Amino acid sequence: MANLIAKSASDGLLPLTIGGLSLTDATPARITAIAPWPGKGKATGAALKKLGLDWPAANRAASSGKTLCVWSGRAQAFLINAAPDGLDRGAALTDISDGWVALALDGVAAGAALARLVPLDLGVSAFPQGASARTSLGHMQVLLHRSGADHFTLFVFRSMIKTAVHEIESAMKAVAARARV
Repeated sequence: MANLIAKSASDGLLPLTIGGLSLTDATPARITAIAPWPGKGKATGAALKKLGLDWPAANRAASSGKTLCVWSGRAQAFLINAAPDGLDRGAALTDISDGWVALALDGVAAGAALARLVPLDLGVSAFPQGASARTSLGHMQVLLHRSGADHFTLFVFRSMIKTAVHEIESAMKAVAARARV
């Protein structure tokens, strides 16, 4: 029998530190996509309450410690770092842990680096802590979450991590070069 060696999707790619920015692997142990069935929003909300969470408003996230429920689209959310206990009574659940990865971009210029890649206003007044958006990063889909003043978490398809890291690294280098001028 073959001996397989488990590796993260970011093996050999991360961590990166350029200027005052760092890009690291922040992939949680569990990611579950939640889509409430028609008329079952209250049941889904009640099940989330037992986890200490609320159903997130559009473009927002609800958190309780390291557990998050991040809005990911109309009537959709990603449950991060928690078992979806009780949610199956009111929602379709999909374990997407193996299909998605999370990247953490930290630093005072994190918003400036991402502004080169995503078509959103990432200023704190327009995209405050707790905000999330399903958007594009270059030509890829990304779920972007601002988890701190200078901290962003980007959820991308596992198959696109090399491209995502390359794009973000290029933006980090450009921001660092501009700071040196």
